[in-house]
Amino acid sequence: MKENITSADAIILNLLQKDAKLGLDVLAYETGLSVASVQRRLKSLRARKLILGDVAIVDPVKVGLPMTFIVLVELERERIDQIDAFIRRAQDEPLVQQCYYVTGEADFCLICVAKSMFDFEDLTKRLFFENSNVRRFRTSVAMGNKKVSLKIPVEPNVN
Repeated sequence: MKENITSADAIILNLLQKDAKLGLDVLAYETGLSVASVQRRLKSLRARKLILGDVAIVDPVKVGLPMTFIVLVELERERIDQIDAFIRRAQDEPLVQQCYYVTGEADFCLICVAKSMFDFEDLTKRLFFENSNVRRFRTSVAMGNKKVSLKIPVEPNVN
């Protein structure tokens, strides 16, 4: 369900997606609001779950995880308990960065990182080969990260 987003909310959300460390004074200046008003809006945006969290973006190469894999997964059975079990398994796996339940040829699309092909092979054993409900999976290796972002363009929808 789409939330009501004022122009000030949109400015705040777009700025924080670029730099979550921006101070209240900068946000107040950019929105034309007082620091107290910005604080109230931030509290509201978090309470309404428009802001889901504040994170540090880590360079995977610099922490020893230079390989990125895109994995399409087909399940044998698509019962809700089987789907939920696979989702929990993906959520619990630290090398899985993103997990999407999708339509089309596959049931899930995973974005994974690993130190090496050997590391990724161990991941496939844990996630796929040890799971009797995985029919098949197809993997593409990313040749390079040309754009990596979770930024959502936010437009106001309330005057």
